[in-house]
Amino acid sequence: MSDAYDYFREHAIAAVRKARALPPGRPKQKQRTVARVYHLLSREAALAPNIRHLDDFRAARRAERQIGH
Repeated sequence: MSDAYDYFREHAIAAVRKARALPPGRPKQKQRTVARVYHLLSREAALAPNIRHLDDFRAARRAERQIGH
């Protein structure tokens, strides 16, 4: 497995935990979507590491920061 896989997987796990801690509602749904994106990125990185995953990762991080306020 690649380092990218482990990195994206850790972010997915953290995002799921954050979503579980949120009360029901729109922010929780958005956080779960971000977690799914991280999970998909980790699966893709496990198959074939690619620099394009970084752009998707950065977009997911921006979305997660907006939810956290």
